[in-house]
Amino acid sequence: MSFSSSPSQILGFLLALFACTGWAQTTEAEDESARYQITYNTQRHLAFNAPYSGPNSISSQAERMYTLSATAHWGFRPWQGGELYFNPEITQGLPFTGNLVGLGGFTNGEITRAGGTDPKLYRQRLFVRQTWNQGGGQEVVESDFNQMAGLVDKNRWVLTVGNFSTLDVFDDNTYAKDPRTQFMNWGNWTYAAYDYAADARGFGWGFAAEWYQDDWVLRFGRMTGPTSPNAQPTDFALARHYGDQVELERSHQLLNQPGKLRVLAWRNRAQLASFNDATQWLQRPGTPVQTGPDALIAVRNSEKVKYGLGFNVEQAINTQVGFFLRAMKADGHTETHAFTEVDGSLSTGLVFKGGLWGRADDAVGVAFMRNTLSADRQQFLKAGGISYFIGDGQLNYRPEQILETFYSFQVARGTWLTADFQHIQNPAYNADRGPIQVYAARFHAEF
Repeated sequence: MSFSSSPSQILGFLLALFACTGWAQTTEAEDESARYQITYNTQRHLAFNAPYSGPNSISSQAERMYTLSATAHWGFRPWQGGELYFNPEITQGLPFTGNLVGLGGFTNGEITRAGGTDPKLYRQRLFVRQTWNQGGGQEVVESDFNQMAGLVDKNRWVLTVGNFSTLDVFDDNTYAKDPRTQFMNWGNWTYAAYDYAADARGFGWGFAAEWYQDDWVLRFGRMTGPTSPNAQPTDFALARHYGDQVELERSHQLLNQPGKLRVLAWRNRAQLASFNDATQWLQRPGTPVQTGPDALIAVRNSEKVKYGLGFNVEQAINTQVGFFLRAMKADGHTETHAFTEVDGSLSTGLVFKGGLWGRADDAVGVAFMRNTLSADRQQFLKAGGISYFIGDGQLNYRPEQILETFYSFQVARGTWLTADFQHIQNPAYNADRGPIQVYAARFHAEF
């Protein structure tokens, strides 16, 4: 569904709606909730050196991109232990170069949901969560987006079923998770090498089961993926094509400060092309110069398995400083299924809360990311291969390295302005191009 109204009219309407609803955060038990957010992110990269470009190269000329999203998070308790949530969302936006290309670590985590410069309304989430309490004392659940305040047992079973994102349940991290409020780059809100099953917007259908026992949590989930890589239509054949993930989490205290360790393994099964097959196809005599993923499409003729393993750390250093680290390695034999063009990823950084300088709701973050490609994918790109997100026509391979820093400034209660800077070395793993300097400003409000 699209709207003929201008972005400014839509923005004004939403702000008025939010103002009428008021802003609240509570730990008292809730039987229903209505929370809203709006985020506008504008970014600009400077011109950079590029002796050559290909069909999927980010433009070497200075350019701007933006995203706008407005989301309603509605929920209620239909029965004891049950929660039902529905999230309609309006999005619009334009990526760099007019298409989502030229990087492994994209600079704006909101861009996957933007469907063009005309605002579009779609169903983001529709799911049920059921909790079965198992004793062990109680703990408080605070009111948040898609989370109603109340008390739950420390030992419990939780089942989530419906339309949601894999990242709603898996790979949480206190310091690097939300591109609307924290770091913006894809490599800082989840593992960049986590090719989790989802549609083109990052959502799917399926289930996730969680077992909480003392300081441990065990999670398992199965989600739908796209009918073809990086496409919008969903493949509902969950018995044949799926994305499975298992995660083990442990909470701890280190020097009297809280922390968590997580290990995540994932496995996708879908109709996918292998890079070796695609490279051989490109090397046939008389093969024309590629302008798209022709080689991948030509050899996408059988079901294949793709898998990976990751490690996630979060640790408070004190009440005002937190550390995080994520590292993941994927097998790298097959094309990207639903996320981005990364086969090995590392991200680490620090977040400083504003209490250090007398502004409790401000934050400063600094992070470093390093993305790598498998040997199979490198050979495909060196042969002139084009995938869905990258492909310069040739490749002088180096790991893609990104430095990101931000300052989030609270303007008023529930409203923040953020300045962000990203330095990208070897964009799309090509030492012949770049580096790229990206400056960003973000407005975020929640009610």
